[in-house]
Order: sequence, then structure tokens, then C-alpha cells
Amino acid sequence: MPSPNSAFTDIVTTTLQGYSGELADNITNHNALLRQIDRKGNMTDATGRSIVQELEYATNGTVMWYTGSEFLDISSQETFTSAEFNYKQIAANVVINGLEEIQNSGREAIHNLLKSRIRNMEKSIKNAVATSLYADGTGTSGKEFGGLALLVPDVNTNTVGGISGSTYSWWRNYVYDFSTLSVTASSTTMQNAMNLAWINTIRGTDKVDTIVAGQSYFLFYLASLQAQQRFTDTTKAGAGFGNLVYAFGGNTPVIYDDQCASTRMFFLNTDYLFMRKAKGRWMKTLGDKSSVNQDAMVVPMVSAGNMTISNRARQAVICA
Repeated sequence: MPSPNSAFTDIVTTTLQGYSGELADNITNHNALLRQIDRKGNMTDATGRSIVQELEYATNGTVMWYTGSEFLDISSQETFTSAEFNYKQIAANVVINGLEEIQNSGREAIHNLLKSRIRNMEKSIKNAVATSLYADGTGTSGKEFGGLALLVPDVNTNTVGGISGSTYSWWRNYVYDFSTLSVTASSTTMQNAMNLAWINTIRGTDKVDTIVAGQSYFLFYLASLQAQQRFTDTTKAGAGFGNLVYAFGGNTPVIYDDQCASTRMFFLNTDYLFMRKAKGRWMKTLGDKSSVNQDAMVVPMVSAGNMTISNRARQAVICA
């Protein structure tokens, strides 16, 4: 039986195709961490068999003081290598069955139906991506993004991008663990932990620019501040995200994220954090598909990429 509205599938598919870019922007702007990564220009395309992230692991050893005609060091230097990350994929579908197609055969009715389905899909994708930013990459049988629990973990000797933190000390983030240090996390101990995290990640002017915290640690920090110090700066974190600032760190934003574990606070230098998007496959709408054994039409939206890091030593986590 022919469709009661031959343009129905075209409207659905083209509407979603036009929405792909808007959805990608909404996902970025929905999350303070992704927004900061994007502001640094670190939401970049990836191509090839895997995602290769270049990183600098050593300084040039030929630097030397000399006098007169003293021989200079011209030995070959290896200061760069690469970490390798797998693509992770996520998908969502807009599904419309035959009865809905008949009942919504008018153009306006179609768009109204689409809007409600798209809004639901957008919220669902936002939530999945937001959660994955703090994941360790093992969720849903290893299909999820490798987020901060992998890149800036409590146990910093793990392997990230094929490089072992156990073997290479330069490939470890700083960890302040209240439990290991036999310190009770509280409003009176939080600022000292933060100060140590800051000092252990700074290198000249290269420093943490974003601090993200879960509920308990954010509230401990809030309670530790004097009344006149409780101010916010929405310009750094991005419009719409309420945050405190860490004054010792040059008014670095301290952002509460409900997706972050309650007893975690991440000190992040986002110059070295990336969201690598599979080129041509980021929030991309595929063609409509008819179900083989159902009276339904499915329009998939797919995305692929992963979070990567190029310098773990400039990152820190406070945990318990």
C-alpha cells in the first residue's frame, strides 16, 4: 500500500539532516567541560584506523650553556610520540510507525510529531554524552567514551592511549587521595587539597583553567569560602553555567556537574584535552530505513569519536 503522504520520509530525513549541526552545538553548549574544550579549539576531526593523539613527552636535551668555540650538542632528540585511542560510537533513532504516518499526514502535523521525537532524542543523547565524559571507557562492554575516569584517574599508573603510566612517570596525573593521606574530606581540608593539586600541575604559565567537581566536594569548597569570596564568573565557564572561582588559581572557574562523582574534583588544563570527532560521522543522519517485519520507518542518527589527552602531568584529581 503506497504511503498516504509521499513526502513524509523526505520531510523526516531532511529535517533531521538539517538538525544535525544544531544538535552537535547543543550538546557542546549543554556541558561546561565540552564548551571549554571547544573554546580551546580542541574539538577536532579524526580520520584513519584509530585516533592518533600527538604528545610531547620530553624537553630538548641539546640545550646548554657554552662559551667561545666550545662544541655544541647536535645529538638527535626524540621528544614527541603518540597515544592511540579507539573510536567509540553512539546512535539514536527517530521511529515513526505506519499508523502515526496516517494520523499525521499533514505537513504541520508531521513537523509537530518530529519536534517531540527530536527533543526527546536530543535530551537522551545529551545525557549519554554528559555521563561518558566522566567514564573510564569500560561502560556498556567498552563501547562508551573514555572520559576523565580513564584520562585523569584515581590510580594514575593505568594505561591510556596504549602508554603505561606505570612504566612512564611523565604519563601520570597528580592524585590527592584523602583516604591514602588519612585526611577527612571537609570544608576545612578542601582548600589545602586544592592548593596541592594546583601546585603539582602548574608549569610556568601553563596551568589548570577549569575545575570540575561533584556535589560533596563542590559543597565543601563553597562552605570553605568567606561570604565576600562567594562570587562567580560566567565568562570563563560559559553562559548559563553557575560556578565559583578558585582565587589562588587566578580566578579559575570551579564548576559543579551533576554527572561528576560526588567525591571527585578534577583540575584540568584543557589545552591538552580533546574531543576527537570522526570526520563526517559526528551527529550524522543516515537515510531512512523501513523495518523488515514491522510497519515502521527508522531514521538513525549516529556519531563516532572519543576523548583524548596529550599531557596527563598537567591534570589532577582529588578523591577519597
